Amino acid sequence: MGKRRPGTPTLEEVAAHAGVGRGTVSRVVNNEAGVKESTRRAVQQAIAELGYVPNLAARSLAGRRADAVALVMTEPDWRNFAEPFFSEIVTSIGDALADTGMQLLLTLVRSDTERRRFLEFARGGRVDGVLLMSVHADDPLPDMLAEARLPTVLLGRRSADEHVSYVDADNVGGARSAVARLLESGRRTIATITGPLDMYVTRCRLRGYREALAQAGVEARPSWVAEGDFTEESGRRAMARLIERHPEIDGVLAASDTTAAGALEALRAAGRRVPQDVAVIGFDDFPLAERTEPRLTTVRQPLEEIGRAMVRLLLEELEESSVAWRHVILRTELVVRDSA
Repeated sequence: MGKRRPGTPTLEEVAAHAGVGRGTVSRVVNNEAGVKESTRRAVQQAIAELGYVPNLAARSLAGRRADAVALVMTEPDWRNFAEPFFSEIVTSIGDALADTGMQLLLTLVRSDTERRRFLEFARGGRVDGVLLMSVHADDPLPDMLAEARLPTVLLGRRSADEHVSYVDADNVGGARSAVARLLESGRRTIATITGPLDMYVTRCRLRGYREALAQAGVEARPSWVAEGDFTEESGRRAMARLIERHPEIDGVLAASDTTAAGALEALRAAGRRVPQDVAVIGFDDFPLAERTEPRLTTVRQPLEEIGRAMVRLLLEELEESSVAWRHVILRTELVVRDSA
C-alpha cells in the first residue's frame, strides 16, 4: 500500500496538469464543496487525460470513503443460497452499483461470532454501507449496525415496526391476489406451503392467504397450512403431508416458485393432475416458473426494482447521514400461466 506503479500519475501531477494546488485536486476527488465549477471541470479533465486513479486504501485510512458496499446474507442454511432468489437479488444489486464506482462485497453472517467479526470489519472503515438480506425476526445485526451509525438497508423487514431502512414487496397483497384467483376458479379447499414462520415475509404472505379466504367466507383451517423453507425439497415434503391430511385439497399457494416446483412433483407422484385436480400458484416469478410442467402461475416480485431501490436508499444515506430511515414497499403482480 502506498507504492506507485510505474507510469501511474500522482495527485501532484494532476494538480500541475490542471494548474491548481494539490488540495484542490483532493477536494474534487472526494467530491467536497468549496471548489468553483470551472476549476472542478479542469481537474476532472486532467484526471481523465492522465488516467489518474485515486488511492482508495489511503482514502479509507484518512477517514473517507472505502467505495465498497457489503451485501450480507444472514441465512444459516448454506443450501438456501442455491435458490434463485439469492442470485436474482445479487445480480440486481450488482447492476445498480455498476455505474457508481463502488465495489460489492458478499459475506455470510450466520452466528454471534460472525456478527461481531463483521461489525468490527465494517466499523473499521472497510465498507461505506451495508445491505442485508434473509434477515430473521430475532436477528440483532441490523440494530448493531444502526448503533454503530453504519448506513444500512434491509431487504424485507423483521417486523411491522422495523426501525431500519428497508425495501420490501407487497407480500400481503400478492398472496391475497393469488388466493383470490384460486377462489374465482372454484377452488374451496385451498392449502398453503409457507416459508420459515420466524420470517416476517412468511407471516405477511400467510396473512394475505387468510384474508382472501375470509373475504370469500371460507374458514381457513390450521391443518391447511404446512411450513417449509422456500426450497424445492420442503415443497415436496409439505405437499405430501397436505395430501395425506386432506385428500380433497384442490388449490395450493406456495411460498416460492421453487417450493411450488416441489409441490408439483408431490402432486404428480400422488396421481393428481394440475390444474384439473389441484391448482398451484407460486411466488417470485423466477425463470423456473416458465420451465415447470405445467408452467407455473405465480406472484411476480419486482426483484430488479428492489435491488435498485436498496442501492438508492443506501447511497442517499451515505450522502446525508442525518436522513431518517425510509421504508419502501413495491407492488407485486399475479402472472397467470397453466398451473392455475
